[in-house]
Amino acid sequence: MAKTDTLNVDQQKLVQAWAESLPTVLNASDRSEVLADEADPNTIRVHIATAGHSDYSFDFKCTYVDSREVKVELVDVEREGRNVDERTDIIQTMVDDYVRHIHECAQLLQAVTNS
Repeated sequence: MAKTDTLNVDQQKLVQAWAESLPTVLNASDRSEVLADEADPNTIRVHIATAGHSDYSFDFKCTYVDSREVKVELVDVEREGRNVDERTDIIQTMVDDYVRHIHECAQLLQAVTNS
């Protein structure tokens, strides 16, 4: 049986919904930016900047597999504007935490994506 549960939401509406919802699941001091992926209407780009002295920023590519599930890929990690090795334990812990928050945000937006 073919999977017919596809995402049928305008990308700009999706970006707006994510931009409003993502801060509610992140740490209060983190800043986030959500952008449309111009190559794929089912994909958004999420940029998260940590507050404080660590000055890390994370870029994720979030592709809707269907109307409920997103596949999250880490694109880049920077510290003070320079690329860093994302394989370190502290970065992996932060990435895992942000991926969990991104999935949490996707769950919150099911009312939007299931329309």
